[in-house]
Amino acid sequence: MSQRMCLFLAGLILVCFVKPATAEDRSLRENPALAAWFESEVEEIEADSDLMRYGSLAEWETDRPRLRNELFDMLGLEPRPERTPLQAVATGTTVSDDFVVERVHFQSMPGLYVTGDLYLPKTITEPLPTILYLCGHGGVKKDGVSFGNKVHYQHHGEWFARNGYACLTIDSLQLGEIEAIHHGTYKFNRWWWNSRGYTPAGVEAWNCIRALDYLETRPEVDAKRFGVTGRSGGGAYSWWIAALDDRIQCAVPVAGITSLRDHVVNGCVEGHCDCMFMVNTFRWDYAKVAALLAPRPLLISNTDKDTIFPLEGVIDIYRQVRHIYRLYDADKNLGLQITEGPHKDTQELHIHAFRWFNRFLKNDQAMITTTAVPFLEPEDLKVFPQLPSDELNTRIDEIFVPAAPIPSTDEIIEDQQAWFDGSLQKLRDRCFRAWPTDAAELSQGADDIETDSSQESTKFNRKPCRVATLTFASQPGVILTMRLLCDAGANLNELRTLEVLVAGEETAYKQGNDYSSSCEALAIVSLRGMGENAWVGSDSKRIQIERRFQLIGATADTMRVWDLRRAIQVLRTECPELKELVLRSDGRTQEIVLLASLFEPPVSRIECTGPWPADHEQSAILNLSRTLPVDLLPALAAWRADLTMDASRSDIAASAALSEHANWTGKSLTFGREGTGPK
Repeated sequence: MSQRMCLFLAGLILVCFVKPATAEDRSLRENPALAAWFESEVEEIEADSDLMRYGSLAEWETDRPRLRNELFDMLGLEPRPERTPLQAVATGTTVSDDFVVERVHFQSMPGLYVTGDLYLPKTITEPLPTILYLCGHGGVKKDGVSFGNKVHYQHHGEWFARNGYACLTIDSLQLGEIEAIHHGTYKFNRWWWNSRGYTPAGVEAWNCIRALDYLETRPEVDAKRFGVTGRSGGGAYSWWIAALDDRIQCAVPVAGITSLRDHVVNGCVEGHCDCMFMVNTFRWDYAKVAALLAPRPLLISNTDKDTIFPLEGVIDIYRQVRHIYRLYDADKNLGLQITEGPHKDTQELHIHAFRWFNRFLKNDQAMITTTAVPFLEPEDLKVFPQLPSDELNTRIDEIFVPAAPIPSTDEIIEDQQAWFDGSLQKLRDRCFRAWPTDAAELSQGADDIETDSSQESTKFNRKPCRVATLTFASQPGVILTMRLLCDAGANLNELRTLEVLVAGEETAYKQGNDYSSSCEALAIVSLRGMGENAWVGSDSKRIQIERRFQLIGATADTMRVWDLRRAIQVLRTECPELKELVLRSDGRTQEIVLLASLFEPPVSRIECTGPWPADHEQSAILNLSRTLPVDLLPALAAWRADLTMDASRSDIAASAALSEHANWTGKSLTFGREGTGPK
């Protein structure tokens, strides 16, 4: 067996036989209440996203521009990046019996390199229909050198060139010649991707847009006959580019889409890396992405035993999209191909895709007589003899979606109320769209508070204390508990001063240590997935739980801010005489405490222990650092409540400068406090 065939089969094994998540593995199995909550969230999104609600083409056409802009936004492409010079370079040519391959690279933005192989027929008499082929996860490496996943998928480009097409096959960000990552939340705990509004899907989409720009410069290409295809990850990127760019005239995404229900409820997200998903700010189901292709020719292609793009979800996508095509009276332009098999690049999938492109780009419905097989060695397709030293691919996640700029202090001071109100509106629109529109009713009243005698060893204000347990609903199905520590004879109905400690990990009362406070009582709150409300399962399963949140337009921390709001509401209900309410963060929860304080009636004081977290260690609030300079968050909170922080001024210089301005009309912001929490 030839070396190239060995590499081809090795790549096939890599792509096709990665073990998918099973019902036994999936992370919601041991958390039935959480599973029910995700189910209810998905049902709400399904109802809002259902394409069947469009009763006329005019209704759809009215919404379509807004939807496309929302997709650009959720891919981190709003505002649009500048179309900088491509700096395209051809590094060599490989000549085969029936085709030639130009090895090319271009920069989709300065320093972001895209490597590709341009397949062309040997003889060209007129501009050719042209395919952009997008690679799935099928890396090819020899002796530690990456040749790019374009090598694994070479047989597609070669078939197109042998049959009268131009075809540009480009590497993806991960598994390309320059090895970057798609696995930020899946593997590397880069939850700050959520806060920045970054997804590698956005980079792939932008690289595709710029690939079309590059193809338009080639004399061999007919830019009015662009098609796109790819499978698995490449199928997903085919959806992105075809939905965003009308230059694509014909599309065959293969095994690249299924329903939100499949990903979140049925657990398919656990078999996918981050490149498969936009940041779902506007809470879409995926049929909306597919519908943006209408009425252009679209073949939805999949196998019937694909465990990460299940048949039922694919058919549901088709059913909804068919409704939009029918509004255009364009049924003939929509196809559904389901062949037998697993998640695998099968010949049956090839043939139908080739016939679809022949039909719509060449007006040719003849039978396919040649098969797609690889011809070349990896060395024949490698673009870079040496990787460029100025590449940004390996850190593009840091810069692709810019962080929100910090406005000048004078600009804020000029109209502080407008700054505060405008910031809250941005947070609601960009970060907290997944919050309920109406607060759920309190499910537990004063009669349900119970004293837990097993906690008598705990001390509050250095004296043995009574511990009461309060259970409340943060949302329907999300039941949380918090502990109240107070003197044995205290009556909650008469409490006038109360401190709330938001505990990210072990709660203070379990430590059995003294807790010193100037208040009459202490409420210790553990938010969902934290402390005593932690989800059941291993660390890897908890990661997959948290990844589900980003698919429904939230993060776990986004919903924890809501939980703290609900806890504050409960305490104010249970303690009607309360005059002073103090919020204290245990360090892990600083941003959560500050954000929650903005959306409730003002508290008396906020105290944050621990250093201000570094950029990539802050709470992962969806779109937060993209929407609001996080270093201004303390000043926002201090505009309504006295705030004391362990952090130094240099940690949050923007907030310090604002709060110390002579014309600041907010409350005090104090730095460098000695800790007075649990000893």
